[in-house]
Formats: sequence, C-alpha cells, structure tokens
Amino acid sequence: MATSTTTDTPEHQPSLKRAIGPKLLILFVIGDILGTGIYATTGKVAGKVGGALWLPFVIGFVVAVMTAASYVELVGKYPKAAGAALYTQRAFKLPFLTFIIAFMVMCSGLSSASAAARAFSGDYFLEFTDAVPPTLIAILFILALAALALRGVSESVKTNVVLTLVELTGLLIILAIGAWAVLTGGGEPSRLGEFQAEGTGFALLTSVLGATALGFFAFVGFEDSVNMAEETKDPVRTFPRAIFLGVAVTGTIYVLVALVSSLLVDYRVLETSSGPLLEVVKAGGVDFPPKLFALIALFAVTNSALINIMMASRLCYGLANERVLPRGMGRVLRNRRTPVTGIVFVTLIAIGLVSTGGIEGLGDTTAFLLLCVFTVVNIAVLVLRKDHVEHRHFRTPTILPVLGAITSLILASPLSERGTDVYIRAGVLIGIGIVLWGVNKVWMKVRHEEEASRR
Repeated sequence: MATSTTTDTPEHQPSLKRAIGPKLLILFVIGDILGTGIYATTGKVAGKVGGALWLPFVIGFVVAVMTAASYVELVGKYPKAAGAALYTQRAFKLPFLTFIIAFMVMCSGLSSASAAARAFSGDYFLEFTDAVPPTLIAILFILALAALALRGVSESVKTNVVLTLVELTGLLIILAIGAWAVLTGGGEPSRLGEFQAEGTGFALLTSVLGATALGFFAFVGFEDSVNMAEETKDPVRTFPRAIFLGVAVTGTIYVLVALVSSLLVDYRVLETSSGPLLEVVKAGGVDFPPKLFALIALFAVTNSALINIMMASRLCYGLANERVLPRGMGRVLRNRRTPVTGIVFVTLIAIGLVSTGGIEGLGDTTAFLLLCVFTVVNIAVLVLRKDHVEHRHFRTPTILPVLGAITSLILASPLSERGTDVYIRAGVLIGIGIVLWGVNKVWMKVRHEEEASRR
C-alpha cells in the first residue's frame, strides 16, 4: 500500500496524508462509537423499554457486528474515502441512489454531531452554569471542533485519543460504582427483568424494537472510520482488526453500563434526564464528585462530535473525487492538507441542525438514516461478490450481510414506534439532497456544454 505523498492530483490538489496507524485507528473506532449515545440517550432508551435496559443494547450489538462485517469486506476491497456511497455506486451503478446514500450518511453524521452539541449544552453542562443559552453553547461548540478539524488529521486524531481515554474512564467509573453496589447489596436486581410495555406480545415487541432502534444510535460510528481509509496506513490489513475490536469493546461496555444504570436508578428517573449517567453516579452510594463526572461526560460528547465532523468532511472530499459532488467540494487546504471546503460545508449544516430538535430526536434521526444505509450496504456486499480485486481482503460469511439487511430494515420500519418528527426531519434532509442532486446535474451539464464548445 502506498504511503503518504505530497504529489498533487491531476486537478492540482494535494493528496490526503496517511497519518493513522493501527493503534490510532482502533482508538478512533472506539472513540467514535463511544460518546453521545451511551452518555445521553440511555435514559430515553429506558423510557421505551423499562428496566430491561440491557436488552436493546444486546440486540443492537448483534446488528452492529453483522453490518460491521460487511463494511470490513468492502473497505478491504475498495480502500477509498467515500465509504457507503462508493460501495453503492459500484454495486448498483445508479448515480441518483449513490448521491442519496451519500447524503444520508453525511446527514447522519451531522445529526449525530448536533445531538452531541445538544448533549454538551444539557444537564452535564448545567452542573457548572446555566448563564449561557444552550443553543449558543451548541453553536460555539461546533465552530470550535471545525477549527480543530481544519488544523489537521494528526491533531484531530490525537485529540480523539485523549478524549477516548477520558470517556472510557467515565464508563469504567460507572462500572466500578455498579460493582460496589452489587458487593454491598445495593441496587434493585428485580428491575433488570421489568418491561415498560403492557398488553399484548406485539406491544412488547414494538417496545423492544423502538428501544433498540434508538439505542442503536450508541453503536453508530464504526462506519465513519471507512471514510478515513485514504489517511490510514495499510488500510486493507488495519481495518478488520480495528473495526471488530472496536465494536466488541464498546458493545461489552454498553451492556454492562445498561445493567448498572437499571440496577441503581429507576427507568422513570433515567427517562427524564439528558445526563442519565450522572443520575447513576449520584445514586451509586459512592462519594464521587458529580461535577467531575459531568466534565468527563462533556469530553465524551465532544469526541463524538469531532469525529462526525471529520467523517462528513472526508465524505465530501471522497464524493467530489468520485464526481458525485462538484470538484470544488474536494478542495484541500494546501498547508494543512485537510478538506477545507468539506469542513466549512458540513459545519454550516450542523449549525442549522442544532435548532431542529433535542437529543432524542436528533439521535433517532441519526439511527434511522444509518439503518437505511446499512440495509443498502449489506445488499451491496453480496452484489459485489462478482467484482474481484487483485489483492487479498477479508470476506464475511454470506449469512451475516443477509441477516444484517433484514434486521436493519426492520429497525428502520414503523414497527420501531419511531416518532413522526424523526421521519419528517429525515424526509426534509433527503428532500434537500434531491434538490442538490438536480442542481449538480444542471451544473455538470453546463460544464460539459462549455467544454464541448471549446473543442
């Protein structure tokens, strides 16, 4: 695999710098998955399912592993920055579908970053002050992360390492508090088998599906890493271990944190908080400073937002190189070698999204968009089996993408009792994408006619 180069592309744009090694990539994946989902939406998941809070995370983990296997096979075959959009185009060769998938992935990252910004300005921040309007805090938060992303991938990923270690520490504190509670006879084990839904078995099923669909927001992130393929050293060998290990570590932690949360705090209390793990700390019977944990949580949601801003900007860069977006979207800042146009573009969208909903609505929008994308990606990996490449790469068992497509489609369907606002928000975003597709087609046609007239 080629190493970093300073040679310009044919359009006189410098290539992206290969600065991410195996250890950095593993921490990048873990840091991307951990964060806003577990720190901010655990309570909302509990509100949907009840005390059996652990069950949606177990199901979400299984679905994530199946889809992660498809991504590992595809990034091994095509180590490019465009991710799901690249796989969709190669499999179906439908430019319109490619653009919509790309736009959905981009919007999912930005709605996730916006959810993180809202979480940052919520209950965790309120432990320190309520003097600054939450929306202003969220906007300044996004602008600060955009500035860091502009500075360079090495700085961004190294910042991610620090923040990942901090957020892991926070979750280990929760697990330690839970272990202490169990050893001292604290907590209420009977809550772990309680379900919020009443009535028929179908009501229980839809309740669990709804909780799993929202809880799946906590697992998204592994798909972001494939957009860093052109900045990773030897991606064909590095990605399988990084993605599988990242999903395994985070899935285990999530299930344990869910068990501790339900053990120590009633689901009705968790449901009303935008900082549910702070409630766990306060109820744990351990003298741990709430403000210190709130600070850790703020670092955690910062990490989620930073990586999503990075992912979305790299997606713009990759799509521009694939001619799905105008070439101007692939402009690289020469001295820093970062995708400057992409970063500015996604930052503006993220600022707009901050005002469209709360943590639950933005988180569920992220999960819905990605579940739709995952359905397509799981099908694409099967279609692309006929496309052979010269180098060796990971190949997932066929049953996994089949089950991954089915489960993703079910969780994206109305069976999950998703709020109407989520479908409306996603529909508006996709509508914007369709408009942009039309504008881009006109622009390409005009450019083609101009080039033809010069001949």
